Amino acid sequence: MRIGVLTSGGDAPGMNAALRAVVRVAIYEGHDVVGIRNGFSGIFDKDFKAMDLSSVADIIHKGGTILGTSRSEEMRTEEGILRARRILKEEGIEHLIVIGGDGSMKGALALSDVGQSVITLPATIDNDLGYQEASIGFYTAVETILDAVGKVRDTSSALRRANIIEVMGRECGDLALYAGIAGGAESVIIPEVGLDFEGVKNKILAGKKRGKRHHIILLTEEQVPAYGLAKDLEEATGVETRVTILGYIQRGGIPTGKDRINASRLGAEAVSLCGDEKRSMALGFSEGRIQSFDLKEALAVEKSFDRALYDILDKISI
Repeated sequence: MRIGVLTSGGDAPGMNAALRAVVRVAIYEGHDVVGIRNGFSGIFDKDFKAMDLSSVADIIHKGGTILGTSRSEEMRTEEGILRARRILKEEGIEHLIVIGGDGSMKGALALSDVGQSVITLPATIDNDLGYQEASIGFYTAVETILDAVGKVRDTSSALRRANIIEVMGRECGDLALYAGIAGGAESVIIPEVGLDFEGVKNKILAGKKRGKRHHIILLTEEQVPAYGLAKDLEEATGVETRVTILGYIQRGGIPTGKDRINASRLGAEAVSLCGDEKRSMALGFSEGRIQSFDLKEALAVEKSFDRALYDILDKISI
């Protein structure tokens, strides 16, 4: 068989580990592997690269993606989807493995609807794919946030400040919630719950009363303006409140061992599922093991909120 592989959308630590597994397992099983540069855009540009063992040497520990990534506007049109399918057919690519998040999976589904066999691997630091438990890159991003929390806490304690640390996630608060638990944050503001201004204010005041020198607030991006919230909290508590926006440093860096292992397992499983039968599948970890899902059904699963974990944080951060 001839297998194509691409990385798409926002980069996530561990993409290279997944790519390495796809290429090496495919070669081990006697298949040809074609890397497609710069996501779906590489299909339209016919930017294909034959992959061999050396193509993925010494990349398992690297962040980003050696194939590059992008967001393709052409994949949003019926004409573009049909053209992409035609090019893949001309190149003899029987199965396409797509490593990416929600938008990348939707692009893969569109290709499957016009006859392309596709298998997707979840790679997004936001962890906003509801059909699975932990996407490639999520745990590395949590560790990056924890490193920042520790450093911000040091200077906040020295100067008796509160600090709002804005993290990624948009409609999913997993990054803030998990980093909040592991990093000992006093408050988290996430889309699943919203802003409880009085609750945050009262925690700052209670900490101030007992002599606490810092207060760490993790804020999921696009919930409330971080600087406006800092101003309001400072006025309400009398505690100087600063803002740290982590931005794209959350996407980069050396992937953790867990992300490398998960990515390698998913990549290997994707190749094993390639066969004579056409596929439209999404892989992911569920109940602690790799499971395969119909791609359309996977995209329809809403992300669940771990209320119990949030409640634990609320209780232990008093």
